[in-house]
This record gives sequence, structure tokens and C-alpha cells, in this order.
Amino acid sequence: MGSGSSIEDIREQLEKLKADLETENNDLSKLIKQTVQDLNLLKNAKLNIAITGVSAAGKSSLVNALRGLKNDEEGAAEIGVMQTSMETKAYPHPKFPNVTLWDLPGVGTREFEAKEYLEKVHFTKYDFFIIVASVRFTENEVLLAQEIHKMNKKFYYVRTKLDIDMESERRRQNFSEEKTLEKIKKYCCDNLVEAGESHPKVFLVSSHYWNRYDFQSLLEAMGSELDEIKRYALITTVSNDSKEILKKKKAAMEALVEKVALVSSTTGAVRVPGLFLVCNIPFLEAIMRDFSKAYGLDEDSLCRLARQVGKTVPVLSSAIKKSRIASQIDSEFLKTLLSRMCRVNSFAAISYMLQTFLDNAEEDAVNILAKAFEN
Repeated sequence: MGSGSSIEDIREQLEKLKADLETENNDLSKLIKQTVQDLNLLKNAKLNIAITGVSAAGKSSLVNALRGLKNDEEGAAEIGVMQTSMETKAYPHPKFPNVTLWDLPGVGTREFEAKEYLEKVHFTKYDFFIIVASVRFTENEVLLAQEIHKMNKKFYYVRTKLDIDMESERRRQNFSEEKTLEKIKKYCCDNLVEAGESHPKVFLVSSHYWNRYDFQSLLEAMGSELDEIKRYALITTVSNDSKEILKKKKAAMEALVEKVALVSSTTGAVRVPGLFLVCNIPFLEAIMRDFSKAYGLDEDSLCRLARQVGKTVPVLSSAIKKSRIASQIDSEFLKTLLSRMCRVNSFAAISYMLQTFLDNAEEDAVNILAKAFEN
């Protein structure tokens, strides 16, 4: 570790630590205690996302897509089922159970009352609402959105099944994807204005192709209106369907490097045999395993992706060149990584090691994505 860039990385982390220490009046023990609390809050953060709309609008497919599942996979929300009751159904994320998608009853009945509806579905437990339509939005969706707003909750209008629309439109002469998307969005916005929505904003998505259309914009909008802890939960649990999503995940995890390095170099830290530094190895192992899972570098994620793309796990795993899958991150692996650090203080060494690990894991995740969809 002797390159100019590595020295800059160490200097940057030390400057961050210095700034945080100054905010705590140079009380290191207080800063460590606060950092431990922050990381615990992050680990235990719960995110509840409500998805509502009329039956057959694509709610279940959206629930599955946000959980990284195909519609025919075990544990997926059943599609094509008409809802006849006011029951809500919870679908925890298969890898991150603190994140739950809630499939709410439809809003298409004539006797619909927005306020009564929200009370029946216990609106207070949801962090935000996704209001779904597959063709057009109606007065009921607008009434619901207005009531959600009154109750100081966030909501997003999402137009689903874009893949079906685009496939149909491609048969036309002089097809233009850009113009078709503009036409669909204008139609939805006009519906909303007609129904009483003064400033409509609609996100166009396909549950089968997250890397297309407005999903990135939707993710940014949802994340920007969550606090830091819930934003991390949202971003790290999204399916790894594009390089853009992987970059967002990396940025979210990079923001934790300073905190993790501070705690692992002070709280429960012991001398690492053969090295000139101290570290809480078990704590660091757990964090790095979580990072790997967020990147999809774990057995469950690889098995699921292999089924989805019709390839074997060994074929996908062959793309992993620089990091390891979560289950293979152990004390020996960490000691090997730390042994490559020069004789700097423990905090700086761990910071740089974590940054390098995130760089390598992102590169491997991108390579897996390429391997999955090649040919």
C-alpha cells in the first residue's frame, strides 16, 4: 500500500475522523459510543413499503421485483389473484428481513373512502406508499394520495407493465421509444389532473426490467425523502440489475467506512498476531459479510440469479476474481487483507482495507452481472 491514491484515501478518512471528533468536543469515548449506536440503528432499521392500487395493476409483480424475486419463485407474492377483503399481506425481503413490502387491498370499489381505507390498513406503520396503475390513474388513487399527504406520509405514482406497452408499440411503423414513453406519461398525468391532482409526477417502470425506464429516478426520489438509516436499508436491498444500482450501493456502504473503522479499531479490539495493529476481527467480519450480501456475493443470491438466467452457480462464481462470497469471509481472510497494509495506525489501515474491499467487491458484482447476461 504505497501508491499516491492510497495515501489520499488514508488522509481523507483521518480528516473525516478529525471533523467528527471536533463535533464531540474532542471526546473520543463519546464519539465511539455515538458511532456504535449509529451502527446498531443501521443494523436494526426497519423499512415498511406499502403498495396499493386496483386489482390486476401489477402490485404483486412489483412486490416480487422489489424483493429480487421472479413471479414463479418460491416465496413470491401470488399474481393474478383478485382481492376481496381488506386484509394486508406482508412480504419480507428474503435476504434482509427488516425490509418488508406490504400488498394492500385495492382501491377500486365504489364505496371507497380514503381516510377509512388508510385507517383499516394501519397507515402509520408504513414509511411510504407506492400507488400503482397499469393503464390509468383514477379519482380513487388521487383521493388516497391526498389523504396520505394530510397524514404526513410520502407517496409515489407508479405506472407498471411498461414492457407490455413497449412490445405492443414496437409493431408500429416509425416506432420511437422516447415518444412512446412521453405519450404514456402524459396520458397518466392528464388522468391525474382530471381527477384532481394539481402537480402529478408519474414513474414508469417494468417489474421485469429494473434497469430501464424510470426505476432509477424512483429509487432516487424514495431515497431522498427517507432518513439516512432507512435510505441505506432501501438502497442496499434493491436487486442488482444494473451498474447504476451497484454504484449507489457502493456509495451507501462507503459512507460507513469511517464508522466501521473507528469501532473495529477501538471497541473490543485486540492485537492481530504478526501485525502492527489492533482490530475487532469478529465485528469486521460481520460487517464485510453484510457488504458482500448487498452486492449479491453470497450463495443464496448466486443460486437465485443462476435460476433466473438459466446458468449454473459455478459459471457465475467464475466472475469473482478479487473478493469472496460472504460465507468465505473469515478471520484468516481479514488478516491477509490487513497484512497488506503498511505501518500506519489501526484506524487508517482498516479504513483503507475496507475501501479496497468495496472496490473489489463492486468490480466482481459487475462481472457477475455481465456473466449472467452474456450470449
